[in-house]
Amino acid sequence: MGSLQAKNQPLPVTTDKHLPTQSTAANGETKPKCKACCACPETKRIRDECVIINGEEHCSKEIEAHKACMRAAGFNI
Repeated sequence: MGSLQAKNQPLPVTTDKHLPTQSTAANGETKPKCKACCACPETKRIRDECVIINGEEHCSKEIEAHKACMRAAGFNI
């Protein structure tokens, strides 16, 4: 009878592209490792819901919170 044996192959390396992380560029600036669309999903959701329901003029707190999160993730906003 043949036995099933796993080949000794390394497991693929995976990363979570949805988490905002930073790297440092040669000039010392931080650069985001993810795209802007994937950064800060929680503040983005709250901001978007507020704008849809209340209008942009009534959501400055939520908009500023999302901008602060994006800056912390390395985006120049």
